[in-house]
Amino acid sequence: MIRLSIVPLLLSLAALLSCSHTSGKHGQAQNPPNSTDTLKGYDTSGLKYPRYEGLVMAGYQGWFNAEGDGADRSWYHYWGKGRVFKPGSTKVDFWPDMTEYSKKYKTPFKFADGQDAYLFSSYDEETIDLHFKWMKDYGIDGVHMQRFLVEVNPQNPSGRKHFNKVLRSALKAAKKYDRAISVMYDLSGSTAADFKFLEEDWKALVDTFKLYDKETNPTYLWHNEKPLMTIWGVGFNDGRKYTVQDVDRLVDRLKGGEKGLSIMLGVPYYWRTLSKDTENDPMLYDLIKKVDIIMPWAVGRYKLANFDPKQIQEDMQWAAQNKVDYVPLAFPGFSWANMNNDPTIYHAIPREKGKFMWKQMSTAINAGAISLYLAMFDEIDEGTAIFKSAREEDTPENGNKLKFVGIENDLPTDHYLWLAGEAAKWIKGGTGYSDQLPKRITGKR
Repeated sequence: MIRLSIVPLLLSLAALLSCSHTSGKHGQAQNPPNSTDTLKGYDTSGLKYPRYEGLVMAGYQGWFNAEGDGADRSWYHYWGKGRVFKPGSTKVDFWPDMTEYSKKYKTPFKFADGQDAYLFSSYDEETIDLHFKWMKDYGIDGVHMQRFLVEVNPQNPSGRKHFNKVLRSALKAAKKYDRAISVMYDLSGSTAADFKFLEEDWKALVDTFKLYDKETNPTYLWHNEKPLMTIWGVGFNDGRKYTVQDVDRLVDRLKGGEKGLSIMLGVPYYWRTLSKDTENDPMLYDLIKKVDIIMPWAVGRYKLANFDPKQIQEDMQWAAQNKVDYVPLAFPGFSWANMNNDPTIYHAIPREKGKFMWKQMSTAINAGAISLYLAMFDEIDEGTAIFKSAREEDTPENGNKLKFVGIENDLPTDHYLWLAGEAAKWIKGGTGYSDQLPKRITGKR
């Protein structure tokens, strides 16, 4: 997810573009509530996912388009500078493993042997269905669907059309594969004046997609007896055009009344000390105490060698003392050379064959976290994707200066899906896990 924030590891580029701490397991009853239940609030009896608890979930971008997919957005989010998509001009560092896609699009890229290279479009229902199938196959509990406020406001009908179709497909697939799903609004690029569009958009989603209806969306994620919405991007010191106070007022409106929302807040990684990537505004603490869950954004903040377990441990202690649930984040690695046309930052944060991601996940679980946020499921722009991606030796050519990176050549393309699934088994009570990277039996998930 491209989110602007200072990243000590990448000072030459100045800024990074953009588990709850509770107990128990999610319920298995069959009848989620109706949004019209009782004046005392929602009747949450029968929810499939009544709490963000015992779940390993990922962020889901869903922002990729292809020429000819019907969205009229060309190669959106694949293309490079000037909206040009060709060898030497793209913003993605990873290339997806296209083996299982039923619908794919020929690109201007070719492999070394001259064969054409193909990509998927998030606009296609078939793409979303396959991704949710993988979630079920590997035991990942579900995803938070990214909804960028600048993309879905009335001034961007193309963006709204795209993300509405992606959400529709995702809700259908979540129901089909019994995966948890929720909506996450990203405030990046917006202003305080745009916040009214968020409220209008949410109301439209509830009405259009019947988000709370027990028959239509039985796997929507709830928390603290209310439907969960995530608001990402408050407290960062990267020049945003809204303040902590602006978000505080938005949260008050969204949580107000007997039938308000539960809110997960995406905050900077160093929120607790108001340092490094965080603006020095103590009101951030007051806002955090109002919400239901906090999720600090860890992407780009460390490598394996300087990852500090105390950061998560002390964060969780603060959250517990202030009665706010806490969801730690883990990411597999980071690479954004093509986006910046700078080959020196391929593998800026190496994946270490999964050791880096497992270190973060095992640290969080050992510290008492029983849910995780994985960044991200399909983010090939910044190289944080956990879905099936091509090995580096199997990627297309990308001009004379640039290339594509990928899964380590001696690993299967599903390695990071499998690793995420192992963490999910551990959180749900599986045994035999430790801070050591688990060994995979060949041919078994």
